[in-house]
Amino acid sequence: MIGRKLIERDAEILGGTPVFVGTRVPVQTLIDYLEAGHSLDDFLDDFPTVSREAAIGVLELLKQAVLTE
Repeated sequence: MIGRKLIERDAEILGGTPVFVGTRVPVQTLIDYLEAGHSLDDFLDDFPTVSREAAIGVLELLKQAVLTE
């Protein structure tokens, strides 16, 4: 996943909300699922346009952001 774009913002897609590249699925939705106690598999089942690799990659980006601050 290193070097691969995982998140995009485009004013034409959900008004610029950060989404998984190539989808209309907001990254916030993954965070909300996990906060509510749902598993990553639950999220992936409900949003099949998001790959497991992309979801894990975004979680890794978030982890890096938190740990480097």
